[in-house]
Amino acid sequence: MTWLQTKPSVGDTASMSRTVEPADIEAFTAMSGDHNPLHYDVDAARRTRFGEIVVQGGVTSAILNAVVAEQLPGPGSVFLDVAWSFTAPVRPGDIITGRVEVTGVRDDKPITTLATTVTRDDGVVALRGTAVCYTMDLT
Repeated sequence: MTWLQTKPSVGDTASMSRTVEPADIEAFTAMSGDHNPLHYDVDAARRTRFGEIVVQGGVTSAILNAVVAEQLPGPGSVFLDVAWSFTAPVRPGDIITGRVEVTGVRDDKPITTLATTVTRDDGVVALRGTAVCYTMDLT
């Protein structure tokens, strides 16, 4: 299969921002079953190196799903591979920005390699890594 949609170019970027809410922790817990006290128990979280409640990594990385599916490469895109390092905690109330940059595009298949980051509103990078996406034509 070759590119049927608009083919991305190396250097293309896209980003989205959102505020992380306590309800995001609850929704992710309902979906995943992750009941780690670090996400709920203020006293337990205060005794950790984080010092307060932090959201699950799946909540932090989810904004990249939205960027990939909605903007770049766009609708019909799915992750084939991700390599993410969580470099700082995200807390309820943080505004996070997911950003992708195209670093590679295959000519023979609709596969794109991306540099990925999630940055908190204080400028701290909370997630950094790479992703490979396959984009299907939905028309």
